[in-house]
Amino acid sequence: MLKVERISVMNFDNAIRGARNPMNSWEKSDSYYDENGKFVMGPADLDFGHRLAVAGSDHRKFLRMIFVSMDITAPLYWWKEFDTYKVGTVANSCSTMHKIHAKAFERDDFSHDRLDESGLALLDAIVDYLEVERQKFLEDKTNRQPWHNIIQMLPSSFNQMRTVSLNYENLINIYYARRTHKLAEWHTLCDAIVQLPYAKELICIKDESAEK
Repeated sequence: MLKVERISVMNFDNAIRGARNPMNSWEKSDSYYDENGKFVMGPADLDFGHRLAVAGSDHRKFLRMIFVSMDITAPLYWWKEFDTYKVGTVANSCSTMHKIHAKAFERDDFSHDRLDESGLALLDAIVDYLEVERQKFLEDKTNRQPWHNIIQMLPSSFNQMRTVSLNYENLINIYYARRTHKLAEWHTLCDAIVQLPYAKELICIKDESAEK
């Protein structure tokens, strides 16, 4: 299970202006803000940006200036893989250390969409155990043993929310490295990536026919 919420995309105007700096071609820019304050890339800027994007990472530095913020809720086993993308990304997570005991444990706190009946039964037993230990800790917080039991028994399917900042260059790497991954969570994130503004021209840039 993976959920993407509260997506914000920022700094298109500065990024495209910076992309035109090397050739002093600012007068060719045709992007603008519409009546609602939304930045719209004009055809000339979009074509220019696409050509830079497909030319390779040395030429598309401006993509690192297009910032994306999103809240991602995903299981810990997926976050371990996401942490591969350290360069140019930042994430603030909900804390298991400080807040793991703040609410009752429930089945839906864990990713279980691909478990069979036996797996669900085992998960329910673990959830019951964790809740018992949580109640023990709440009754006497000077006794840290129940808290340690929770932390060390917490399954990697536990869902954690992180607020993540990335850029369009990161997203090119993520999209092409993970779109066919066996973890379905990556597919959900890639589906969200292709819905970002101008993703077709600036992120999903590889010639699919040439890859076959």
